[in-house]
Amino acid sequence: QVQLVESGGGAVQPGGSLRLSCAASGFTFSTYTVSWYRQAPGKERELVATITTPGGRRNYADSVKGRFTISRDNANNTLYLQMNSLKFEDTAVYYCSARSLSRYYWGQGTRVTVSS
Repeated sequence: QVQLVESGGGAVQPGGSLRLSCAASGFTFSTYTVSWYRQAPGKERELVATITTPGGRRNYADSVKGRFTISRDNANNTLYLQMNSLKFEDTAVYYCSARSLSRYYWGQGTRVTVSS
């Protein structure tokens, strides 16, 4: 059974940091391109960051460049998103995804709230 389970969300003040994790199971994690998306209230889901496979290239949305870092641990089938210098506008539900040429998987999301 394929699963992507996010964790690490929560409430944080502006300028703070959070580290999101996404535990994958049921498929060959290392062969999939993996990404973080987010969806803010009343807005469409947007791509935040991606690590491509093969190649390991990292791409970021302009709004998070220099503040967020995506990484993966293939030995432990886990995807991470280190989020620093958080802003109010980073408030959203964050989803991890994994895709290959023929498969596309999503997690259930973890909520991040940036407020003072």
